[in-house]
Amino acid sequence: MAPHADDTNGHATTHTNAASNPSSTVAYNAEHFTVNSPHVTYTPDDIISKYAYRTTSVSLTHGQLTAVPKETHYDFKTQRHVGKVGVMLVGWGGNNGTTVTAGILANRRKLTWDTREGPRHANYYGSLVMASTVKLGTDSETGKDVNIPLHNLLPMAHPNDLVLGGWDISGLDLATAADRAQVLEPTLKQLVRKDLAAMRPLPSIYYPDFIAANQEDRADNILPGSKASWEHVEHLRADIRAFRSSHNLDKVIVLWTANTERCADILPGVNDTADNLLSSIKSSHPEIAPSTVFAVASILENAPFINGSPQNTFVPGCIALAEQHDAFLGGDDFKSGQTKMKSALVDFMINAGIKLTSIASYNHLGNNDGRNLSSERQFRSKEISKSSVVDDMVAANSVLYAEGEHPDHCVVIKYMPAVGDNKRALDEYYAE
Repeated sequence: MAPHADDTNGHATTHTNAASNPSSTVAYNAEHFTVNSPHVTYTPDDIISKYAYRTTSVSLTHGQLTAVPKETHYDFKTQRHVGKVGVMLVGWGGNNGTTVTAGILANRRKLTWDTREGPRHANYYGSLVMASTVKLGTDSETGKDVNIPLHNLLPMAHPNDLVLGGWDISGLDLATAADRAQVLEPTLKQLVRKDLAAMRPLPSIYYPDFIAANQEDRADNILPGSKASWEHVEHLRADIRAFRSSHNLDKVIVLWTANTERCADILPGVNDTADNLLSSIKSSHPEIAPSTVFAVASILENAPFINGSPQNTFVPGCIALAEQHDAFLGGDDFKSGQTKMKSALVDFMINAGIKLTSIASYNHLGNNDGRNLSSERQFRSKEISKSSVVDDMVAANSVLYAEGEHPDHCVVIKYMPAVGDNKRALDEYYAE
């Protein structure tokens, strides 16, 4: 509950249970703290904080760099009441959608199930919000670091309280879809089967040109039309409104967890401005992706849209439309596996002064993600995403890399149906 407790007097009122720890860091299990600062004000509804963002502006004149400190002042207002939050997943019946839904159900019911390694208890390990900590400060008496769970830092919805819904081009209920995905332990699946069987995704939009042709056999739950249209935008908007109304929600978040699309071409007059994008949707231009249509519908319904796949959903016109409506867009691929590891390792090695000259990444997997990525155009979106994590780090180190110099970088993804969801990844990093 973090700094949104009912105590509004502005004094520090942290209640803690610190473990005995001889190290320089102490983990606290506090669920409540307030900030005693002239820059923070508590009202019954909001936390209002003033923040000075300091950066440095650098100019180059006659070969001489000049650094000028800059300061920008922001006022942040955070609602203390989280409200009732719903999440609508695009691709709800896929591996990600069925697994996260089952995981939330298991945690909500505090389930335990048997595996070959013994009993397992539901938890949120692997969740950045629920399983990581952040340094709050130092203990006023001992000087040790005080770390608290990230989810206690600000008012945040608990995953157990989320209302789930969404769309999918496949009409299978989530229990049958989970059987197809072959991710969940059979013993866990049986415990949540009844709940999953009662969940069925809404019809989605399906533009065959944007995903692999091998996905057509799953597309039995689709809206009429194979290209973008304003009717699709209005239908999705109506779905969001109905979901919000039927569950009495304060907020709805739309999360793309569907197939990777091919990248859309950025075309002047088509998707380069907000007006051009809307006109192109209305004229059913073939270069408007399904994910962009979902993003537009979300923007117009003031529902934050998060993109979990590597395609370029946020074309310039989409970003401009979000800015016009003060809407939230986020995400550029979940990057939850090999790409995340690559981001961390490349950052570490280059910042340690190690000059990488070659990075080779090999993957094989057998789930539907791998099946879709076996198509060249969809693979290209993933390849760009995996490669881009290296570019900024290389560009930032002119000591190791001359202008235009870049490590050799190869990404291979192969579809091997027999391994199912058990993805294998192998990386080789070669340095000078």
